[in-house]
This record gives sequence, C-alpha cells and structure tokens, in this order.
Amino acid sequence: MTLSLNNLTFVIVTFKSDHIIDDCIECLPKDSNIIIIENSNNLELKKKLEAKYSKINVIVQENSGMGSANNKGIKLCKTDYAFIINPDVMFYENTMQELISLSSRHSDYSILAPISDKTQYPNYKIKEKKIRNDDPDFLDVDSVDGYAMLINKNKFNDNVFFDENFFLYLENDDLCLRKKKENNKIYIAKKAKIHHLGGKSHSMVHNKEIEFSRNWHWMWSKFYFNKKHYGYLKALIISFPTLITSMIKFFYYFATHNKFKKKIYIMRFLGLFNSMIGRKSWYRPLT
Repeated sequence: MTLSLNNLTFVIVTFKSDHIIDDCIECLPKDSNIIIIENSNNLELKKKLEAKYSKINVIVQENSGMGSANNKGIKLCKTDYAFIINPDVMFYENTMQELISLSSRHSDYSILAPISDKTQYPNYKIKEKKIRNDDPDFLDVDSVDGYAMLINKNKFNDNVFFDENFFLYLENDDLCLRKKKENNKIYIAKKAKIHHLGGKSHSMVHNKEIEFSRNWHWMWSKFYFNKKHYGYLKALIISFPTLITSMIKFFYYFATHNKFKKKIYIMRFLGLFNSMIGRKSWYRPLT
C-alpha cells in the first residue's frame, strides 16, 4: 500500500490543549482522518471538536501517558499509516504533498518524519556524521522526535508500537532504536517542513505543575531507557552523578528559599530514584 490522504490517520494526544488544538487541526489537509486521545478527560472538548469537524473521533480518558495514548490511537486507525503529532505542531501548505512524494520514492520505511523549520533544533539524530544516501531530499536517520512521526503500520507485524512503561519522554527514542535493530529504515523528508511551537501543547495555567512532572518523568525515563537497552550497570553509571547533583542542588535551593527550584530538583531526584529501584512510572501531574 502507498501513502495517501485517504490511507492516513492523524493521531493527536491532548492534555489541557483546548487553547491550541483548533490551530493544529486547521493546518492539516481538509477532511483528514483524525483520532484525538484526550488525556485530560474533557468531555466538553470532545463534543466541541466532533461537532465542528468531520472525520474526527475524540476518545476521552484519564491521563495514560504519551506512549499508551499513542498506541490506542494507532490501533484505532483503519488506515495503513498513522501520523503521530503533538497539538503544538503546525503544518505548512505543502507538508503532506512533500511527504507523499518522498514516500512514493522510498517506501521501505517504518517511520518517516517531516523536518523541523527550527534548524538550530533538529528533530532527528544521526549517530554517524555522514550522508547515508544519494537522494538530496531525504535523510536516513537513527531516530526522530516524537512530536511528528509518520508510522507505516505494515512494518509492525507484531503490532507492538510504543513501550507503555514510558509515561512521558524517550518513548519515541525507544521505538526508533527497536526498529533500527530490526534493520528498518527511518527517514526525514527534507522538503516537508513543520513548525513546532514547543512546550505549548498544554495551557500555561498548568505550566508549573507540568514542569515538575516533566522533570520527574525525564529522569525516570532516562534511567529506564538505558537499563532496557544497555543494562542496569551502565544505566547506573550514566545516572548516578545526576542523582548526587540533584540532591546537592535541592539542598542549595532549600537554603536559599527558592521553592520552585527546590521542587524541580527533588522531582529529578525522585524520578531517577524510583526508576533505579524498579518502581513503575507512577507520578501524575496535579492538574
């Protein structure tokens, strides 16, 4: 099967995203198939979006994390391709045309992504700093950021997508690494540009609590990722200096009465510590 708008479903996970989700939907091609997993249990958002847009299905649930919510959306897709995007991602007018064009020329991929227009913050990683192909319009990469990734479901014969042990962060790196180990291709389409606002997918009203949650989960996920792929000892070696630094900074900000920074570093410590002792990723933002 080939990529086309009729054979593609956009999967968008929202969390307190009422302020931005319309902008995201309206920049997509008209009459796109869209599945939204609403992770903040907002029934009013479901009613509003399903009344306003055609070919949209909004699933309302308690916050299950990015990996789990993305999996639910992908498995609900009736198309061969699922395009995972964050609510704060904006498409250019020709983004999908360029992706479809590249897909027709290089259809052997498991994951394809547009390129970020923020050249100083590339949305991909290449371990070997060399050109891996002769086509100037695409890059053969090791991983792409999770805020915009097109998944070719035909390359997932086991129907296993994101590792749901990750609540937030590195679930995309884990997926990409697993596919590369299976000798699957991951491409960046250099002419298909997107704009990622970054950190704007949730309302700023909840910014402080989201920041605490991010720090907890970043550290939890980092240790779990390294343990999963490289073993417990290497994960411990990589993470132990951060554990000590987090405690030192916690006591420093405690002494200087900086409540915000104090909580940031205790969250980092606790996220890392919980992962190190094998506890599941249990922390949830208090919103």
